[in-house]
Formats: sequence, C-alpha cells, structure tokens
Amino acid sequence: MNGPAPGNRRPRDLGEWTRRWRAGRMPEHVRDTGVVAVADGSAGAPLLASRLCPAPPLEPLVLRPRLLRALDEGTAGPVTLVRAPAGWGKTTLLASWFRAAGEAGAHRGRVGEGPVTAAAEGARDDGPAGAAPGDFGAAAGAPARPGRPRAAWVSVEAGDDGNRLWAYLAAALRAATAPADDAPYPPVPDRPPRPDQLEVLAAALAARERPVLLVLDDLHRITDPAALTGLEFLLRHAEQRLRLVVGARAGMPLAVHRLRLAGELTEIGPDELAFTGDEVADLLTAHAVALPAAGVRRLRERTGGWPAALRFAALALRDQPDPARWAEQFGGDQPDVAGYLREEVLAGLDPDARDVLRRSAVADAVCAGLADALTGRTDAGQTLAGLAGDGGLLRRDDSRPPWYRCPELLTDLLHAELGRLPADELRDLHLRAADWYADNGRPADGLRHALAGGDHGRAAALFVSRWPELIPYDRETPADRPPAPPPPEAVRRDPELGLACAAERARAGDATAAAGHLRDAVEAARTLPAPRRDRFRRLATALELTLARLSGDPGAVRAAAARLLATRPAPSPSPGAPGEPRGAAAEDADVRAVAGTALGLTDLADGDLPGAALAFTRALSAAREAGRPRTELVCASRAAVLHAVRGELRAAETLARDALAMPPCHGWSCREDCAHAYLALALVALHRDQPEEAEANLALAGPATGEPVVGAVAALCRAYLLRDAGDLPEGYRALAEARERLTDRPRAGELAHWLLAVEADLRAARGDLTAARDLLADPVRDTATPPPSVAALSPAAALSSAAALSSAAAPSSAAVPPSAAAPPLAVALARVELRAGDPRAAGYALPDWESPEAAGWPLPVRLDAAVLDAVLARRAGDDRRAGRLLERALDLAGPEGFRRPFTRAEPEVRDLLAAHLDAGTAHWPTVSDLIRGADAPPERAPAERGAAALDEPLTERELTILRYLQSILSNVEIAAELSLSVNTVKTHVRNIYRKLDATRRREAVRRARDLHLI
Repeated sequence: MNGPAPGNRRPRDLGEWTRRWRAGRMPEHVRDTGVVAVADGSAGAPLLASRLCPAPPLEPLVLRPRLLRALDEGTAGPVTLVRAPAGWGKTTLLASWFRAAGEAGAHRGRVGEGPVTAAAEGARDDGPAGAAPGDFGAAAGAPARPGRPRAAWVSVEAGDDGNRLWAYLAAALRAATAPADDAPYPPVPDRPPRPDQLEVLAAALAARERPVLLVLDDLHRITDPAALTGLEFLLRHAEQRLRLVVGARAGMPLAVHRLRLAGELTEIGPDELAFTGDEVADLLTAHAVALPAAGVRRLRERTGGWPAALRFAALALRDQPDPARWAEQFGGDQPDVAGYLREEVLAGLDPDARDVLRRSAVADAVCAGLADALTGRTDAGQTLAGLAGDGGLLRRDDSRPPWYRCPELLTDLLHAELGRLPADELRDLHLRAADWYADNGRPADGLRHALAGGDHGRAAALFVSRWPELIPYDRETPADRPPAPPPPEAVRRDPELGLACAAERARAGDATAAAGHLRDAVEAARTLPAPRRDRFRRLATALELTLARLSGDPGAVRAAAARLLATRPAPSPSPGAPGEPRGAAAEDADVRAVAGTALGLTDLADGDLPGAALAFTRALSAAREAGRPRTELVCASRAAVLHAVRGELRAAETLARDALAMPPCHGWSCREDCAHAYLALALVALHRDQPEEAEANLALAGPATGEPVVGAVAALCRAYLLRDAGDLPEGYRALAEARERLTDRPRAGELAHWLLAVEADLRAARGDLTAARDLLADPVRDTATPPPSVAALSPAAALSSAAALSSAAAPSSAAVPPSAAAPPLAVALARVELRAGDPRAAGYALPDWESPEAAGWPLPVRLDAAVLDAVLARRAGDDRRAGRLLERALDLAGPEGFRRPFTRAEPEVRDLLAAHLDAGTAHWPTVSDLIRGADAPPERAPAERGAAALDEPLTERELTILRYLQSILSNVEIAAELSLSVNTVKTHVRNIYRKLDATRRREAVRRARDLHLI
C-alpha cells in the first residue's frame, strides 16, 4: 500500500462509517445518533463509530499481495504484530486488509465477517477467489465457513486509559460476537473487568464455534501496561478463540517477548513493510509517473523502501520536467520528507535520545563505545539499543558489540542539523571520532575524520604508521563531502600529509583527486633527508599501486607491485631505525603483504585461480606477521573462496569464520570482504549438502559478485541449489550470464569449463541429452590433449575403449578421446552418456581420477569422477571393484566432510552405498548417514515415506534400533550403546521383524532400505 500522509490519518466521513456501523446488528443497549454510537449503562461515555472502523484509503491505493497474504496466514495464531516507526504504512496495510476482508464477505452486508483478501492470492482454481490459507474467508457470493473468524476494529488514540480502551474493546467484541439468533450476547463489561468477569468472558469465547479477530491499531499509544491486563488474560485462557492483529510503533506494552517465546507471535516489521522494486514501480504507475528502471532502483535505494518517502516522491515527481534527474537527487532534505521526519519521527524522541542521534550522525555507523566518545556520556549504548528495539528507528547488525545506523533519509536530515552546529563543536566531534577509530582498529575512518577536523599532524602520523590498513580494496561508498584540502604550506612542511590526503581520496574512489594530492606530495618531498626520503618513496609507490588498481590495468598493477617490492628495507638489527618507526622487519612484512594482496586481486580478477591462491597465501602470512588485520581480512576472505572452489572445505571454513570475526567486518564496513567469506561458507554448505545454510550464506554474498570471476563462482553455487530445487531454467540463466561475463577473461578457462559442465548436467537432468552433448562437444574437442595410451585411461575407460571406439556412440575422431579433455568437461560428458544408457561411452569419456595428475584437480570434480567410476563398475558386474572405488572416494571425501557427490548423484548410488555397508567399510557411520540422505526429497523425510508403506509404523525407539541392526553389533552391544536392558532390545527387534515381515536381521535391514527407513 502507499504510505500514509503526514499525520498518519486523514479526515473521515463519519456519516459513511456510521452507515456501515448501522449495517451490522447493533446491540440493543447501543443507540445510533447518526454521528456517534452511545453506550447506555453505567459507563455512559459516547463512542465514536469512526474508531470502530478503519479510515478511508488514501488514493491511489497500491495493493501488496505478499503482505496481505502474510496477514492472512498470521491470523492462524493468537497474535499478529505489525510494528515499525512512523510512515511505514502500518495503518494503511491493516485498513486495506480489513476492508478487503469485509468485501470478501459482502454477501452478508457487513464488514469484518472474515479476515481474508481476494487481493492476497487473486483468483484461484482450488477454491473461491479470496479464500485465505487459514480458511479465513471467502469470495463474494461464497458461503461463510463455520470456523472462519469474525473481525472487529479499534483505533487507539493518545490519552486512552484503561477505562476508555476497554469501552471500545467491549463495543468491538460485542459487534464481533453478535449471535446469529436471539440468544444473549456474551458477557462483555463496559469497564475493565474484574477477575471473575474475565473468567466468564474467557469461557464464553472459548465455547464459540468461530474465533473472534480483533484489530488494534496504534496500540503503542497505550502507556500503562495494566490497561492490557484483561486482554492478555483472554489471550491465555480463551483457547485461541480470540486472535489479535496489532499495529504499533516501538514501546508497546503488550508482552511481546512471552508471546515470541511461546511461538504465538507472527511479526511483520520494516524489512517486510519496505517496498520492493516492483512495488515502487507499481506505486509510480498508480501516480501516473514515468520513471526509467534505473531511476526506480535509485529511488528504492535512497528511501530503503520507506512507504511515506516513496509517496512524497511520487507526488512530487508528477510536476518534475526531468523525473530521472530529480529521483537521482532525492534525499532527506526534500521539504516534505524533512518536515515529516521532524514532526513524526524526531519530535517523539526525548531530548537526550535526539542529541545522541544528532552527534552520532557524524559517523556512518556507531557502536556503544563510539557513541559514548562522541556524546561524552556513558549510557549512549542503552539509548541506541532502545532506538533499535523491535520496530525501532535504527538498524543494528549482528556483531558483538552491535553497530547501529540510521536510514539514509534520516541521515540526510541529521547531517543538515550537524551543519548548523558551531564550527568548533563540529570539529570537536570529528576529532573525537578520529581518536576512537584510530584506537579501535579502524584507521581509514580515523584518517577521514582527522582530515575533516583539520588536525593535519594527526592525519599524517596516522598514515605513516598505518598505511597498509589505508589501502582501498573494495568499492566503498564515498562520504557526502570530501574533507577540505590542507593549505599548500602544510603539505610543503609535511609531504606525508599530501600522501594521507591521496589515500583518503583513493579510498573514496576519486582517482583524479588522489593523483593530484600524490603529485603535490612528491614535489614537496624533494628536499627530505635520506632515511625519511626512502620511507616516503615506499609510501608513494604504495599509492601508485593503489591508483593502478583503480585504473583496472593488470599490467600497471604488476609493474607497480614490482616497484613496491623493490623498496623493501634492508635488514636492520635495531627495531626502530631512522625512517623506519616500526623496524625494518615489520616494514618488510608490510610491503610483502600489500604487494602480494594487489597481485592476488589482479590474478583473481583475471581468472587465474591458482595464481591468486598462491599470492593470497603468501600475503596472508605477511599480513599476520605485520599485524595488519585489514589486509589479513582481504586475503583470508578471498583465500577462503579459492579453498572452497578447490574442495578444501575445512581450510575454507576456518578462514571464512576467522575473517567474519575480525573487527573490520563489524558495523557494515568491509562489506565486500565479508561477502567473500559468506560465499566461501555457501560453497562449504553446498558440498556438505546443507542447502538451507548454503542459501542463507549465498544471500549475504551479493556485494562480492560484482567481479565477473567471483560472480561466476557464486553462479555455480546458485545453479546447483536451483537444480536441487527443480528450477532448471533459472539455473540455465544464471550459468549463461556468468559465462557471458567471463568472455574477456582468457585466464578463466578452468572456471568457464566448470560452468559449462554444470549447465550440461542441468540439461541432462531435464532429459535433454542431445542438447547436453552438443553443449560439450566443441569444448571437449578443443581442450583434449593428444591421445594417451590405453594404460593411461581410467580402468573403466580401458575396459571399454575398444568397444567404444567401434560403437556408434563413440566419437568419430577416435584419435583424441574425450577423457583427455578438461576434467570437468570429461566428467560431465561421462555423466551425460551414463544417463543416455550407454555405459561404454561413459567409461570412454571418464578421465582417470586416480592418476598422479588428478591430484591437482578440484576435489569436487575428482569425487564426481570416482562415484561415476564405481557406478560403471557395478553396471559391468564387478561389485568388488565398485566397492574398492567407492571406499577410495569415501577416503577422499571424509576429511573435508563432502556429502553432495553421494547424496545428489545417480539414483543407483544409494543402492551402491547400501551394498557397500553390508560388505564392510571403514566409514560405517558416514555411509549409514549418506544412505539416509541420498535422494531424500526435502518435503518428506525417508522415514515418513517408509512409514506410509507399513501397515503398522515403527516407533522412534524401533527406528533407532533398526539403524543399529545395520552394524555388526550384537543385541548385547546395542543394549549397552542405548543404556537399555538386553530383553528390551530383543522385544524391539521382534517387533521390527514382525512389522517388516522379516525373519532375520539381514532381511529386515534390506526391507528397511527398500522402504527408505534407513
């Protein structure tokens, strides 16, 4: 829905809502005055009908089916909470949903008969249009279902106490519980009920056939928790016949934590309420605004999907002669947005909280320590935590301690307020930030604030001592305004100050300004004394290397790295020689770390994965020796990805988790480095067949995929997951886009082959074997080496080569066998031929995975080849050799925890594993686990499938003992393992035999495997 207008409400047509109030059955003790409904009795206070129905919608209204569906589904539980700061469209969403529910029940002539929306799902084939997942409603004309809730609405206003709130709750509950005949109303008192009255009301609600659904809007306006005591009692004791849908900001008195702990709470917060890109486009279209796709994306990024800001933007764009340009410049300083933020967001904060926000805005993100340093307080962290509470104003990350940041538009407004501070006060804030950052491992931020605060001596000293940490390695968002440049005489006195300015501009991506500062510094350094001049030359060369990287010229990067390595200091016995404040050994390690990291990044961008891995390994060692965590993070995160690609999962996981634990990864900084670590973890989870974990980590790897090579690695991971989910077309698209981006990376051949192999596998999985063969034909021929002797082929290929050469399925060019092609391509072709039902051609294509050269293959490719080889041996009737090959594959897979080559392989691999378990293996626990996991659809566990085939299902204890029956353990040993008596185990075994219709142990195990119970 579009965001609410300023003030969150608009004048209501009370007559309209009174008419709707009349439409329903009104209790006898309530009389209609035409404007208000007045309750008779001891309470006697008038009740506004407009507070018992939602406000008219703002036009134009944009329906958002995903949120309507979330509300539909949430009403299956006791409480659904829509919580966010002002302007996130809470009231608009609830009102639209409630109104659509009434329209779905329009055949009854009243609002609130069923909380379900036709817009949530659209027309359906399996039920009435508008029917919700929880059976909460029907489309117009459909009969009412007995179990569907009946809904009522209450708008909470400022100043409501317990008496006033309960008066409206009583009116709403009476309307929602109106009986179908002349039976008496449930006993709903007009005042906050006594305990005995609550018990009677709870019993009456629990006895109802239909649940009662109560929508409470703006519940945060209730400041006294005691006012909700009666409502919470009904929630606990009405046996879920009372369900709440609540709209609120932060600071709501409802016992949210207890509900969340009990699993009785559905939450919709700012992340869900934020407009998606498609919804932004729909909103603009509804306002008759034409904006290019790039402008829509920019508007979504700048607003964070905040509905109120988007509505302001849509209204303003109507009158703009150049909408795209206006959207590019849209920010929190736009008058309507700024006014709304001041009136609806900042005005509601206490002065201390507002002061913390304003002073903290000098930094992009803050933690408790930084906020204390900026404000001079000791409790700023508590204030930040309160502002970031559930549905709060600030966002927080998952680090410890947590970091906080404001939405972009609020940041714009706070920056404008900072600009109105006295110059001395603003300078003091920058210097406080510089000190804190420099002392807490964030020298780049410290340098920026030192320059902004005009402390040039501190900036120069920080650059000289921390220069390796100031080299930019990722694409950071530049600050709004660059620091004012120092006066020329300051650079002439201290040329390192010019280098510091160049480093700050290079980090912001402004290569032109950085080059200018570097030229000025070099000109001023001509008269430096020899020791200092040598150090200056090293620092200037490091900046030249940085500018070469920004230019994207690999040759220039390699040349600059060589020049930097040539500046390595001579060994010196004294740790603090003149011009070398950290000592020659530490400076040497710095040089090796920075140069090696630049070379590794260049090799990685070119697609030279082995070269990049070697460079990062050396640079990582040097960074650790020098004690440079920022450089260490860059190397560790990239090395983790490369280890994962090679199949070295343990090393990849260790490096990735170490990288994410480093301080530079906290507070939304170094996002690209952290994203590489997440990509490594996604690959590790993929190969260990943990798809949910792989998906979660891959979603966090987005900032790393801007580079084509790393993007191709992510596409591989994504394609595998899509294949497992059955979405093969989307997998094709991901792989095709990745291969297209690699066309200008001639050194990325190995990765391109892997992409091609996976695409062929996807096409074969879909049954399109001809397309899979055609996809591989030319690359296999182009990458094939001269023909090896028969002895050099894999055993399967050697056994079948003669037959394959003479068969129609064999290639016509027999001089170069497919097995001589690039390993990923050869393995992919072998799998295609096996699926085509031609094991001879598959054996001919399969490369020798046991040769000495195969030790250099990526382990996933080698394991795929090994498993295929074992399958071919079994098909050829050589079970003994198949077992030996499978055991060798398990030897390779075990240390790294690989599961995918076995669980996602050909269907007969499961039978192969089961036979191998019976024959005996050194990997008994692993094989047993793989058998249970092989080809098990996620929607139904193996035990569930098997249980469905049994007349009498096995109990959990019987399933446990059944798994032990696969082993060589005796009943006595099984009893000892499970801490049971031997007689108990024997009883369970007899029951297992009876239920599986087996007479002995091996027969029971075989029958259980056939049923996928184990």
